[in-house]
Amino acid sequence: MKAYTKLTVAIAAAVLAPAVMAAAPAKGAGINGEKIYAANCASCHAAGVLGAPKAGDKAAWAPRVKQGREVLYTHGLNGFKMMPAKGGNPGLKDDEVKAAIDFMAKS
Repeated sequence: MKAYTKLTVAIAAAVLAPAVMAAAPAKGAGINGEKIYAANCASCHAAGVLGAPKAGDKAAWAPRVKQGREVLYTHGLNGFKMMPAKGGNPGLKDDEVKAAIDFMAKS
């Protein structure tokens, strides 16, 4: 079952990647963590897919925030468990990923 789940996530990421890439903010635009979250992270973090902490769920985020922002950023940038690096959008800049993480952890 685990292999099936991983395969499903990989296929979904491959299918959704072009749409996610198109949703990346334009260069020079201000970094808006909420917009980046909506375009790149909400598909998993809004529903808690595969254990992803939901945006705004302070109880779910509290132990993660206790680890420190750098740990959260490292997980977001490099991937963690079932979450792909940069949420599956390699076109995101590091600061954009960090802004989305900041939004999810505090919203």
